[in-house]
Amino acid sequence: MKWTPSPPGIVRIFDDIMSTLPQAGRRKMFGYPAAFASGQMIAGLHQQSFILRLSNEDYVAFLEIRGAKPFEPMPGRAMSGFVVVPERMLNSADLRPWLQKALAHALSLPPKATKTRTATRAKRTG
Repeated sequence: MKWTPSPPGIVRIFDDIMSTLPQAGRRKMFGYPAAFASGQMIAGLHQQSFILRLSNEDYVAFLEIRGAKPFEPMPGRAMSGFVVVPERMLNSADLRPWLQKALAHALSLPPKATKTRTATRAKRTG
């Protein structure tokens, strides 16, 4: 399955929104922009979708929003806790509280240890 790049417009929206969360670090995940706190993903892009990672309670509440849906990088393979933000919310103040919830959720999880490329390579060859 070949994924398509995110359109420049949604990348700009992502960059603008994430600049309001200075505690979130950014890097690419599967070639798409993503934001992390304590090594845990908060939000990201996948093709034309803006996705958030939420707690179980917030996940259920978010899916009540018209147009929201579970994130499925491949049809039938939903990623637990990840949702697709409806397009109409992307330029809206309605998204900010959900970003804060995603950040709070990431910070509530145990921090992920950072891996260095050297350590990863050594593990594979050792």
